[in-house]
Parts: sequence; C-alpha cells; structure tokens
Amino acid sequence: MSQTKAAKGSRTASCDESTTAWALAARGGDPDATDRFVRSLHRDVVRYVAHLSADPQAADDLAQDTFLRALGSLHRFEGRSSARAWLLSIARRAVIDSHRYAAARPRLCDTDDWTLVAERAQPTGLPGFDDGIALLDLLDALPDERREAFVLTQMVGLPYAEAAEMSDCPVGTVRSRVARARATLVEQLTEAEAEDAMAVVEPVVVEPALAEPAVVAA
Repeated sequence: MSQTKAAKGSRTASCDESTTAWALAARGGDPDATDRFVRSLHRDVVRYVAHLSADPQAADDLAQDTFLRALGSLHRFEGRSSARAWLLSIARRAVIDSHRYAAARPRLCDTDDWTLVAERAQPTGLPGFDDGIALLDLLDALPDERREAFVLTQMVGLPYAEAAEMSDCPVGTVRSRVARARATLVEQLTEAEAEDAMAVVEPVVVEPALAEPAVVAA
C-alpha cells in the first residue's frame, strides 16, 4: 500500500513539474507550451469547479473562465507554487464569483442532476460507489469546507500542503476535514446499503394444482 502511494505521489510530483514548466514557458510566449499547459490541467479544473459549483452543467463555462483568467495573469506567475495549485486557486475564485453573480439575479430553476459529474470522477478508497450511487448527492450534503478539502485531495489529487495553502488553513486542518468527510460518506453509503438489504421482496404464492376427479367405473 505504501509503495503504491509513493508511486502515485511521484507521478503527481512529476506531472506538477511538467505543468509548471509549461506555464513558465507559456508566460514567455511559447504557444506550444500554452497548449500543453491547458490540456494537462483542463480535466482537473473541470472536475474541481463541477464539484464546487451549485450548477454542475456550468462546469465547462467555469473552466473556460478559469483558463481565460489564468492566461491573462500568466505574466504574474513565478512558479513559487505548482501551476496546478495556482490554477485551481483561480478556479476557486471563478466559482465564488459565479455564486455571487447568481445570488444577485433571479434564479429561474435549480439543477440537481449530478449524474454527469459523478461519471467524470470517482474517489479512491471508498467501497460501493460503482454500484450506481450518485457520489455528488452525498458530497452535496457535506459542509463546504469539508467538501472542498475532499475534492481537492481525494479527487483532484492535490497534495495536502497545497490544498492547505489554497484554503488558507493549516495542513492538519485539511487532513481533519478530509477524514471527517470520508467518515460521513462511508456512513451514508453504509446506511444506503443497509436500506437496500432490508428491502422486503414479497414471496410469490403458488396455488396448489387441483386434483382431477376420480373416475368411477360404471
């Protein structure tokens, strides 16, 4: 298990180094590096904004807004943190601005269809999510801070230290939020499975066959 985590962490670090290098090259005007930077992080951004947004169907628009903001701010990126952490912090602000805009105008309808988003990403280490249970329905019930910590570290794959920097809190706080979120999700999942197991199936009653009348000899 520890070797698997170490290998995953190594891949994540290597990926972060590449994306950060592309971001720095893109800042210098390299169009190929810009394209690689966007492509390498597009999925993470979509996944992140989809889970934080109250309207998952707006994820693509929020992701586009995020990259437009990022490309316009590349000249200020100095590589002090990974490009992914920097980009997700911009995505976070884009979601917040979207919520503020939505709150300032009449809301025409509510969108609670989390199916498309649930298909894009599943967490690791939680049993039963392949059984058709909508993960996002469970995530939606979590407090905002716990949901964000869980999404950043368990679904997007951001290191705890960078998630803490984004959330402006200690690493220990992020770990606590993730642990509490995981415990809540497992508890809800267990309850759902128990309800399924207790479902009563009515027995099928088979009517006995009627005996044929005896034939009396004349």
